[in-house]
Amino acid sequence: MKRRLVVLAAPLVLAACAMAPQPAPPSSVTVPVAWRTTLPGANASVERDWWRAFGDPALDALVQQAQANNGDLKIARARLQEYQARIRVADSARLPALNLSLAPTRARAIGPQGTPVESTSLVGAVQASYELDLFGRVANTVESARFEALSQEAALEAAALAVAANTASGYLNLLGLDAQLALAKATLASRERSYNLARHQFEVGYSSRLEMSQAEAELHATAGTVPQLERQVAQQEQALNLLLGASPGAIARGTDLLSLREPTPGAGLPSELLRRRPDIAQAEQAIAAADASLAVARDALLPSIRLTASLGAGAGGITQLLRSPTELWSIGGSVLAPLFDAGRLRAQAEIAGTVRDRAIYGYETVVRTAFAETENALASIDGLQRQLVEAEARRAAAGEVLRVAHNRYTNGYASYLEELDAQRTAFSADLAALQLRTSLLAAHVDLYRALGGGWTPAP
Repeated sequence: MKRRLVVLAAPLVLAACAMAPQPAPPSSVTVPVAWRTTLPGANASVERDWWRAFGDPALDALVQQAQANNGDLKIARARLQEYQARIRVADSARLPALNLSLAPTRARAIGPQGTPVESTSLVGAVQASYELDLFGRVANTVESARFEALSQEAALEAAALAVAANTASGYLNLLGLDAQLALAKATLASRERSYNLARHQFEVGYSSRLEMSQAEAELHATAGTVPQLERQVAQQEQALNLLLGASPGAIARGTDLLSLREPTPGAGLPSELLRRRPDIAQAEQAIAAADASLAVARDALLPSIRLTASLGAGAGGITQLLRSPTELWSIGGSVLAPLFDAGRLRAQAEIAGTVRDRAIYGYETVVRTAFAETENALASIDGLQRQLVEAEARRAAAGEVLRVAHNRYTNGYASYLEELDAQRTAFSADLAALQLRTSLLAAHVDLYRALGGGWTPAP
């Protein structure tokens, strides 16, 4: 009797000896009260299709194509389907498992008189087994799988946002290169006229060879920028095609760079960012999944109880099995409790605990990165807007200097070197203004990306 009590009490003793819960490390993330940089007039909402705010139908078509055909997004969708299937695998343990078995046997044995005896048997049965989830191991396994699937769903949204932002940035950069190429070609035509005039002036004796040589050198310098920009345009088109999941080829353009709208979304409060960004949601779900996996690892230290039942029939052949079979049945249960495994289960629980802790540290890094990216985007827009104002003023002044220098040279009051210097300044100023304009538009894309791109978590 005492022995039976010891056997029955053993699982309860083991349950009492299970590992104590491992507390999570304290969070060191501090949420700022407000952003350091504020943008005046920033009241546009962050819509899910935020790229439409730039007002270019060609950009809309490119982003839609990228989201449909991008290779990374296809991989992310397939991964999400995998983790959704894992939920069904884990959830299947909540129900009994049924199996059908059919075992035909033909055997020869030694009989009582030492003679061989042959026999035939045919046994068919339906077997059922079910694990009682007394300590929640199955439930925690299902929860872990569910949180992992939610994490992959958020990862898919984060990948879609990144693809949309990269497509928009690449397209804006392409328009910026187009504008620079158009400027270089227009400047090259102007340099050709200036060189022809300088050569004519030299031939008739009105100017020196130095002026003609300077005009020729400037002509070749400007001509060299055209193939350089054409190469950059081609490379940018191929980069976009890679995002679109398309073969190499030309990219359709819509609105030109200077006609694009400059949307400025409102950043809101820093605390709101925690619910806006899919990568933060992904990190949150990863913590929940790791915590559930830790509970599963701790539950492995506890006993498991399994009920089994079998109902079948046996006979010496198919005819007997169909007409007069022998009924077979069994019912029972088992308790499986770990006694000694050299610390393997406890070590696995400790591993699960470190995975949970790493998920928490990863979440903190993602949150800090989100705050930093938003601050950087706000600061970039603010600084580039002020830079562009000065660049436009410089461009206007350089254009006036060129106009005056050209008139002075044409009327014989100055040498061609003065106009040549004004041409260089004007080209540099025009190029800088176009580059700043492109960078400013790209900074708006970065802000949309940093704010989560209009994504909202499912309720």
